[in-house]
Amino acid sequence: MNSSKQSRPMPPSGFGALSRRSGRKPIIAAVNGLAYGGGTELIVNCDLVVAAKKATFGLPEVKRGVVAIAGALPRIVRTIGRPRAMEMALTGRVVPAQEAYEWGLINKVVGDGEGEVVAAAVEYAKLIAENSPDAVIVSREGIKMGWEGVGAEEGSRLLVENWYPRLAAGENIKEGVKAFVEKRKPQWKAAKL
Repeated sequence: MNSSKQSRPMPPSGFGALSRRSGRKPIIAAVNGLAYGGGTELIVNCDLVVAAKKATFGLPEVKRGVVAIAGALPRIVRTIGRPRAMEMALTGRVVPAQEAYEWGLINKVVGDGEGEVVAAAVEYAKLIAENSPDAVIVSREGIKMGWEGVGAEEGSRLLVENWYPRLAAGENIKEGVKAFVEKRKPQWKAAKL
């Protein structure tokens, strides 16, 4: 059998187009059920996660003799710490939404009512959309650098050298400061970073 038929390579953007994503827009997950294996791999790679009370999370791959290889293992340890990451990855135990929230795996738990989880995710999106798109992009990049393993000094240097000049040259930074001085709501322009 041809080896290319034995495995399915991931696209350049990674599993679910998230694990190696280079996009500039924040991704918000709304989970209202089971997020096992690939589902947990996806949420680990999202920027914000809202879950219904009934939602559950897990990395059950070890129970089937496989491994979570789409980026969750090296990333989840940075999110929830080594002991909890080991517990999830080595036992395959299911983690309820409230516990996932307490661990810092997800941002918010809402009720199980129809539409509640999506409404909460949309509320986060609205809060983000009220801000400078340029500042959102650069802030997200700074956090991603730390999460991906760049040290604080190197991450700060990269932000200052590579991102801040682009931010400072844009219209939105000027608009934000002007709106603050004039005590009005800023009128943001589309990001050009």
